[in-house]
Amino acid sequence: MDSSKLMTMKEAVSKFVADGDTVYLAGFTHMIPFAAGHEIIRQGRKDLTLARATPDIIYDQMVAAGCAKRLIFSYAGNPGVGSLRCFRRAHEKGVPKPLEVEEYTHFGLSGRLFAGATNMPFLPMRTNLGSGLPAENDLIKTIKDPYTGDEVSVVPPLKPDVAVVHVQRADANGNSHIWGIIGEQKDAAFAAKKVIISAEEIVDESVIRSDPNRTLVPDFLAHSVVHEPWCAHPSYVQGYYDRDNEFYMEWDKITKEHDSTMEYIQEWVLGVEDRAQYMKKYPKSKLDALLPKPAFSAPVNFGSV
Repeated sequence: MDSSKLMTMKEAVSKFVADGDTVYLAGFTHMIPFAAGHEIIRQGRKDLTLARATPDIIYDQMVAAGCAKRLIFSYAGNPGVGSLRCFRRAHEKGVPKPLEVEEYTHFGLSGRLFAGATNMPFLPMRTNLGSGLPAENDLIKTIKDPYTGDEVSVVPPLKPDVAVVHVQRADANGNSHIWGIIGEQKDAAFAAKKVIISAEEIVDESVIRSDPNRTLVPDFLAHSVVHEPWCAHPSYVQGYYDRDNEFYMEWDKITKEHDSTMEYIQEWVLGVEDRAQYMKKYPKSKLDALLPKPAFSAPVNFGSV
């Protein structure tokens, strides 16, 4: 494969995200691809089914901007702060448009991705039985265990039309290194029909080959590779920048009303051309405060012949 996979986020979203798609922006608290979500808003995508284990405030922004018709999720909230106000407004009041919901446990949704990634017809699990979720979600079903005869809950595979996976570093072909908190990124990439890789750094293939165990997403899954520093702000990227906790608290105030939410989106999403312009609007002192001190792991000797 050649370096033609390298493109801007604007090009990647234009080429691979269509109206009506099921979109999975990966990253469990860590490395959430905000830049991709903002570009989807800028390009006016609509009628999307947004899937995520934890919607976080990026999906709150996409819901407020009118991109979503359905949300597939497990736990919806502004982490450490409270509710996702835009999500609740859309689901409860239809503002700015009605939002359908499909809820699972964390294990249930990650199980759906694993089933999609491994091409399984369904995934059995015990955790749904006895809860109120099956009554609210027709896709959570039960079958009889062929070995014991016991009733077992099952969930269907999730195969998104497109997944966006942010990583610390990738080569031009899409071989991607991830470290720190590893969530559902690997399964999202293997389950999706199309995969957009965004990376803090684009490195030579030799860097990837020097530490093969850290390659969670291989090149044959990647449809595009985007060099996007600070892609995950206000979430964090291990070793590159910390979580902007102050913004998560500010978001709760911003979203008290739909009008104030849209004022933010107009200035910080629609009012900038790309992630680079977005970051230029932030005071340097704030960004510098998010930069972590170096904490290197011990080197590993893979040996050679």
